[in-house]
Amino acid sequence: MSRTFGKLRHGIDGKGRAWWVVENLEPHVSIRLKAIFPRLPKARIGRFLLPDTPDTAADLAWFIKRYPLASDSVCRGFLEAREHGFYQSQRQVEAILSPDYRPGNYHLKPGQVLRHYQAQAVEVLRLKGHLLLGDEVGLGKTFAALGACLQPDALPALVVCQAHLPRQWAAMAEEFTYLTTHLIKGTRPYPLPPADVFITTYHRLVGWVETLAGKIRTIIFDEAQELRTGLKANKGQAAQILADHAAYSIGLTATPIYNYGLEIWNVLDIIKRGCLGDSESFLREWAEGPWDKATIREPNALGTYLRETQHFLRRTRVDVKQELPPVSITTQLIPYDQKEAQKAEDLAVALSLRTLNGSYVEQGQAARELDLMLRHATGLAKADGVAEYVEMILDAGEPVVLVGWHRDVYSRWNERLYRHRPVFYTGTETPAQKEKSKKAFMDGETNLMFLSLRSGIGLNGLQYRGSVVVFGELDWSPQVHHQVIGRLNREGQSKPVLAAYLWTDFGSDPPMMDLLGLKASQSQAIVDPHLGVQQVHADETRIKEMARRFLESRGMTYLIKDRAA
Repeated sequence: MSRTFGKLRHGIDGKGRAWWVVENLEPHVSIRLKAIFPRLPKARIGRFLLPDTPDTAADLAWFIKRYPLASDSVCRGFLEAREHGFYQSQRQVEAILSPDYRPGNYHLKPGQVLRHYQAQAVEVLRLKGHLLLGDEVGLGKTFAALGACLQPDALPALVVCQAHLPRQWAAMAEEFTYLTTHLIKGTRPYPLPPADVFITTYHRLVGWVETLAGKIRTIIFDEAQELRTGLKANKGQAAQILADHAAYSIGLTATPIYNYGLEIWNVLDIIKRGCLGDSESFLREWAEGPWDKATIREPNALGTYLRETQHFLRRTRVDVKQELPPVSITTQLIPYDQKEAQKAEDLAVALSLRTLNGSYVEQGQAARELDLMLRHATGLAKADGVAEYVEMILDAGEPVVLVGWHRDVYSRWNERLYRHRPVFYTGTETPAQKEKSKKAFMDGETNLMFLSLRSGIGLNGLQYRGSVVVFGELDWSPQVHHQVIGRLNREGQSKPVLAAYLWTDFGSDPPMMDLLGLKASQSQAIVDPHLGVQQVHADETRIKEMARRFLESRGMTYLIKDRAA
């Protein structure tokens, strides 16, 4: 009998999760196991739990070739089957993604075609059962998802999207396919009519989960970054239940990470429960810091890991030979209104001091208030300067998408730019009003659209009308900016896109311009690991930095109790 160095068995915990249990290891083998599997706690001895994922099974099978573990025939057979399945799946996906792969036929309307790379995504989804499709903005993820609905075993399907997009989804399905659609209304269930594709929104999902669970074959999460908060949000819990009961589950987003790299675990765990193991193991293996603000230690490595395990598929325009001219980025320092800034002065000083010097509870509350107040004050203080800059572009005959966040900032812009008849596509308008605004802009009735930073995600069509986007207010997440630019920089755009970031040397703008760097690097390295990542400082106390800078600009740092904080 050959020597063994410990024991291996397979088990199910009380939550129904499957684990590999490794125990009774010799000390030196225990050290090697923890080196091979960083997800294991470094201080643990004696008994180790590894989540039963295909890649873990492959790694474990490789490990026990060097250090054999005692196990029964059922456990060994199951491990061999899981290992074989992992490598077989890899070979099959590699074959699908090869340039000479020939996908099957798709029944589309005359003149429509599913592109080769879109059909490849469909075939990967059908093989794996789940997929996070992260193709670059403008490459037609919607068409790939509709293509996935064209197989007989894929219907009925459910599309979950943002509030302003159901009609766009229905229109694209009608234009592209013979699929019938129904837009689900309200949060209270009612008898649904026959349809191939049902379309609803994230905020309505909770009310329909019991009605739809088990009745949907394919679920499509459009702009899947909506799931980045995971099961903390009711929509995340509902989404996971529906995905658990569906045969095929696909998330669509070019920007799965808005803030911190661990958001991708939340998104993927909803699309396919357990595909990356449990959250604690993932945190130990890949990240540092508390869960809600943890950053990925090696974003490039995580990006390549997600591709190797075939949970994430992303192609760029270069990959599919569909290149557009590069976006021209300009940052412009805008003067600010001293009177407007003065209105916020006293309150900003008080909140800044509470943020830095108060008790733990006071600091948290003051930081939130300071963030909201200074962003609002900054938008108003530079509103006239922003309007003057935009008017210069409009007078040159260029259509402009002007991006902001606060309603009274829009109002100030509207007063200054009223003669250009601006239309609004923000968080205030109803879906019907947004559609009317889009049509007016597209039809040339106006050259100016006010777009909310987070209301235009997924919006299609603006590329046929304009090529200039101006950020009159900023967001903490660079991926929000990327999404907005993607409304114009996509297929159908005939001109190079100009993105202008207008900032002022007051309030929230200076720290926002600085501290956006880490979030951009985390996201870029994970979604495009081959591009590398610029190392920047950790974004751990963005509001404290804002408060510190605000007090520094007024020569009041002597009031900060801990000046090194």
